[in-house]
Amino acid sequence: MAYIQNNPLGAAKKVGSTKNDAKAGGSNAGKYDASEGPFCGPSGGAPKGTYPVGSLKRAKSALSLAHNAPKPSGIKSCVYRHFPQLKK
Repeated sequence: MAYIQNNPLGAAKKVGSTKNDAKAGGSNAGKYDASEGPFCGPSGGAPKGTYPVGSLKRAKSALSLAHNAPKPSGIKSCVYRHFPQLKK
């Protein structure tokens, strides 16, 4: 579920639901802006809006945190699809 946070400088569209600790890999759901995507969370069974891979640094982070997702291989394949140079 996406929501919009109003602020004086304009609206920032958030992606995913709010914090969802009940689902593996969902502790940061809703924390990220749509501009920080694409997101690999759904590929690994985690909530929408998790595991952002909008930069090389975030992609490396997603790989290191993939073990927290219900399906880590899905996160890894998504990251490698966006950043093939990270595949060993």
